[in-house]
Amino acid sequence: MSDTVSVNDSEQPVSGSKPSSGPTDDAAAKTGDGQSPVVDTVDFDAPAISPPTTDPVPKPFEVKFAARVDRLPPYMFGRINNSLYQKRRAGDDVIDLGMGNPSDPPDPIVIQKLHDAAADPGNHGYSKSNGIANLRREVASKYYRKYGVRLDPETEIIACLGSKEGFSHMCLALMGPGDTAIIPSPYFPVHMYGVILASGNVVSLDVADPDKFLRNVAYTCENLTPVPKVLIVNYPHNPSSAVIEPDFFVEVVRLAKKYGFLVIHDFAYADVAFDGYVPPSFLAAPGAKDVGVEFTTMSKGYNMAGWRVGFCAGNADMVRGLGTIKGYYDYGMFQAIQIAAIVALRETEATVEKQSEIYQGRRDVLVSGLRRLGWNVQPPKAGMFVWAEVPEPWRSSMSTMDFAMKLLEEGNVAVSPGSGFGAAGEGYLRMSLVENEHRLRQAVRQIGKCLG
Repeated sequence: MSDTVSVNDSEQPVSGSKPSSGPTDDAAAKTGDGQSPVVDTVDFDAPAISPPTTDPVPKPFEVKFAARVDRLPPYMFGRINNSLYQKRRAGDDVIDLGMGNPSDPPDPIVIQKLHDAAADPGNHGYSKSNGIANLRREVASKYYRKYGVRLDPETEIIACLGSKEGFSHMCLALMGPGDTAIIPSPYFPVHMYGVILASGNVVSLDVADPDKFLRNVAYTCENLTPVPKVLIVNYPHNPSSAVIEPDFFVEVVRLAKKYGFLVIHDFAYADVAFDGYVPPSFLAAPGAKDVGVEFTTMSKGYNMAGWRVGFCAGNADMVRGLGTIKGYYDYGMFQAIQIAAIVALRETEATVEKQSEIYQGRRDVLVSGLRRLGWNVQPPKAGMFVWAEVPEPWRSSMSTMDFAMKLLEEGNVAVSPGSGFGAAGEGYLRMSLVENEHRLRQAVRQIGKCLG
């Protein structure tokens, strides 16, 4: 007799079996002893599992960020910014020397051109992400006029949404896991974290002595495997205001060709210099376009920070790589802003020079005032900041962050603690020159009163 048994169509029990609501020991098939297997009936309508009487306790919904975000530290200036906001809400008159945010307006003809261009319906569509042709031509014209550098506006210049955006996207174009960049120390945060967000690694070298910096670049390339892929330089330097002479970039090009690394020069403070000093362009060094690019911006000398107009110029392959990334991320800046930027580049050189004179006057007021208080501070040759050493006894008794909080909470003066720019900045403060001379004198008085 076959061991296979089927439930009949009428769902009646097989002869000799007992109806049952569930399996029993007797329901198992018996073979080898001459007896027929027994199968119980199946209740197809009965639920397989009893429904729960209560809903399960839901787990908290969790958002998990990518590893690149987890590598970012807490925002160093968050504590100061929050206190500044609270004090101003309470009605305190806080003098803000923290951020390098220009407080002066652009030239009136630039604002008028923006108004006129914005009134043209043809300027409100998507724009090319690399910038309109006439704007790139004007950038090429300025480079030739000011630095003697010839650039092809079609292949060697691209417009960016500010130099910070362009720099960050250039890091995405060039770097990936396992790649290393050499950066200046102390560092402007995007120089460190633009590389990290591109999954790269960082080696930071002190910028205080330019010759020593170059020797350390060579030493790093000789002893690190694989050789760093990118060298990032930034002169005039933010935050320390360190400057260099043209022969510095000649040596950078030589090292780049010897060791095979690429160069990115952040030239954000090209238009703000004092005492006759002219910041040199990296691209003016012989062979510079073979190995790197330079980022410039209209945020500083032109007082157009909120307009977000920047440029990348130099090596055509690197410019093309940046353009590829930008093509996936943005549609370019508002065309009316680009048209106004053309006017600014073409017609406001005298205004830019005047702005440097304004910053120089503010520098002199702040430096002389701090020196009267006994601070050891040197006047910068360029940029929008004074890099001031914290005086004793506070330098030895508290962190730079705590000292900055003391000035804010007790003196109503906001500054940037040097530790926000890496460990090499500990012991220093960065003070911006965005307030007028009267406010800077008031800031010095309030600092003196706060420190007793």
